[in-house]
Amino acid sequence: MLPKSLISADSHVVERQNAFEDIDPKFRSRIPYELETPELGAALMIEGLFPMGYGRSVGAGRPLKELGTKIEWKDVNPAAFDSATRLDVQDQDGVHAEVIFPTVGMFLQGHPDIDYAKACLDAYNRWLVEYCSKDPDRLIGVAQISLRTVADGLAELEEAKKLGYKAIMLPGEPLVEDYDHPMYDEFWSACEQFNLPVNFHILSSRREMAEARGKTRGPHICGHHRFVRGNQDVISLFIFGGVFERHPKLQIVAVESDTSWVPHFLTRMDNSYHRYFYMENVTLPKPPSEYFKTNVYVTMQDDYPVGQMTHILPMDRVLWANDFPHGDAIWPYSSTVLARLTEGMSDQHIKMMVHDNVAKLYGLTV
Repeated sequence: MLPKSLISADSHVVERQNAFEDIDPKFRSRIPYELETPELGAALMIEGLFPMGYGRSVGAGRPLKELGTKIEWKDVNPAAFDSATRLDVQDQDGVHAEVIFPTVGMFLQGHPDIDYAKACLDAYNRWLVEYCSKDPDRLIGVAQISLRTVADGLAELEEAKKLGYKAIMLPGEPLVEDYDHPMYDEFWSACEQFNLPVNFHILSSRREMAEARGKTRGPHICGHHRFVRGNQDVISLFIFGGVFERHPKLQIVAVESDTSWVPHFLTRMDNSYHRYFYMENVTLPKPPSEYFKTNVYVTMQDDYPVGQMTHILPMDRVLWANDFPHGDAIWPYSSTVLARLTEGMSDQHIKMMVHDNVAKLYGLTV
């Protein structure tokens, strides 16, 4: 049986120009701005990237044949950018609270101009506080961290904590070295100290941005299931790079990359370590899978095999989401999807997946 208090661990705003109005004055002339084009309709222009059409970003509830097609501003669900109606949208889907990620901000985290990106992300973080002030218990914002430098990252963490954020989001890859390098240890220690879980959302790295804009292998639709690999790489990096061994309280979340791959992934990691740790000169005190079970969470929407895999999944690490208002969203049909997904699951596992795990991770009281 589904509990009454569903919490979506991955929902979104879709930013309009006002989300960046409080930008550093040095970048005011370059602020992302709204426009309408004959091909896209409603769009936001991001300097140095491309006009981002809203047709896919606000696809929740639209007929499948209309996903990615032109949409006018008047037809965009206002809850995507204005919290005045957001709680009504939650109620319509039977959802009591949402952990809220950006949309435009995901592209900005892969922007080639890191100074410009940081200015936009800082402005967004201030705007999102206002958006979530409608009901902070039901609208749980995630602060974006540019990590332009480690010093910047530490200052951004302090600011996020001061603004009341319960979680942060990082780019899929940093500008310098990689996340397992000792230069980032001070940053991970601060995340532990501030009790700020670190989220890695698909499509938020420079590499993924380049792939999305350039030619990829096979038809473009291949990319829709390729996205999970980025978060798998991040998880491997943190485990085999010793980050969790050095920072045992650090928690990371692989957002929107599904869950049913986890049992094979854990087995593959353990087998690789057992066979190759001499050759690769990697030494861990515990099997790699044990770090996953204590330091990693994963989110999913309609990953139906999960319901049949609870005996081999670390269910205390699985978070459900509805992904409103994106094209992948299951809104406003979450209850229908969950009824199918949870068929045969125990009440305990259902409650963990749709409420308890995310409430524990972020310290929520709903």
